[in-house]
Amino acid sequence: MNLKSDLSNIEEFLPKGLSADKHLKAKTLFLKNLSLKAHKFYRGKLTVLPKVWPLSGQWLGVWYTPGVSAVSTAIRDENSLSFDFTSRGGKVLVLSDSTRVLGDGDCTAPGGLGVMEGKAILMKYLGGFDASAMCINSRDEKGKSSAQKIIDFALMSAPSYGAINLEDISQPNCYKVLDELQKCCPIPVWHDDAQGTACITCAALINALKLVRKKIEQIKIVLYGAGAANSTVARFLMAMGANGGNIILFDSKGALSKKRTDLKNNPDFYRQWDLCLKTNPLNIQTQEDAFKNADVLIALSKPGPDTVKSEWIKLMANKAIVFACANPVPEISPEKASAAGAFITATGRGDYPNQVNNSLCFPGILKAVLLCRAKAITDTMGIAAAKAIALAAQKKGLKTDRILPDMSDKEVYPLQVKAVVAQAIKEGLAQNNITPQQAYIKAKADIAQVHRLSKKLYKDGIIKQLPQKYLKSALKETLKNL
Repeated sequence: MNLKSDLSNIEEFLPKGLSADKHLKAKTLFLKNLSLKAHKFYRGKLTVLPKVWPLSGQWLGVWYTPGVSAVSTAIRDENSLSFDFTSRGGKVLVLSDSTRVLGDGDCTAPGGLGVMEGKAILMKYLGGFDASAMCINSRDEKGKSSAQKIIDFALMSAPSYGAINLEDISQPNCYKVLDELQKCCPIPVWHDDAQGTACITCAALINALKLVRKKIEQIKIVLYGAGAANSTVARFLMAMGANGGNIILFDSKGALSKKRTDLKNNPDFYRQWDLCLKTNPLNIQTQEDAFKNADVLIALSKPGPDTVKSEWIKLMANKAIVFACANPVPEISPEKASAAGAFITATGRGDYPNQVNNSLCFPGILKAVLLCRAKAITDTMGIAAAKAIALAAQKKGLKTDRILPDMSDKEVYPLQVKAVVAQAIKEGLAQNNITPQQAYIKAKADIAQVHRLSKKLYKDGIIKQLPQKYLKSALKETLKNL
């Protein structure tokens, strides 16, 4: 047995003849088993390296005392100089209370740290900027997370960062924290589970609609799940021209409409009530009625299998588009969705075609706001990024199994940077004097530098290769537990 380090041959070692759901379970188990072993071997995914030299003799008096006193007093007299004299302007805070980590729910305060480190390493490798992973204990004596504590921590931390990325915060705190910080935080705040998911979902839908030759203004859309992700997807879609009257959202209690009085005047669901007023005017209640002749399904709800039924997909319109993006297991497998009549399918997983992955957007968007020092991140900036991502895929050629670029596409991130900076300038939000083209060139150079450095560290043995025994052990445990 020889598993390739890129895992491209894992399929060869899985049992033959498994059903689609069993095959998906096998791959998920293997990745989870390997993840535990790899994380323990490396003891996390991030380290801190100096970017100045030399670090000896009189130079220590430049980097530290007494020379650095001049930096302190300069920033004291003009705080904005902190973006020029320190790493602040190229650093993002990845902040979470770990109350809704992926599909695993509340994992306790330190439980989300592996995910936050994962976000941070993608920001570095794909966006060319630094990030700090931070999971905070914002819980009270009853174990309930406090939105105000998260807000206070973010505001206290803001002087050390150029932007804040909120992650894996449960409802309703995710809304409360984002809304309040967007009002009062001196640096831009981005909620990746909401705005990031909406951005990449819209990018995928732009190209899927292009392939099926349907217009967003005319399509019927079912949004299965009405949490932070899909409620923001709905907002983005309507901003892009979708007719709210043709959109139906489902939460755990049923379809959203004006008759959902349980959501009215409920501070925990104020965004959902706004969507009740803007969507589903016919008060459609059942999944069967909602899916009938629907052109698009965007499912961002609970993991499957069979959260979404094959029978519902069969009711959809010709050339139906099905995005089943729950992790780690989609609401319906692509195989089942295709068998039921879906023309284009997408998931949140990297082992299927058309991965709708936030990693295609947040590194580029955050790099853009750092470079132009944007005051905020607006929905229109997110939509500009979505259009840039869609265009990057179009340049490579669209197919039903390729509606988005790969994360390895070197152009997708600088192109987003260019588009987002242009939008920030258009909206009067850019504080740095940088053109979109200059930002594009800078982003491309910074990302290339990180790639070169990472390869050199690996080649020189500073980053060690995971021993083959860990891959074999993970596969053995997977096969044993199937």
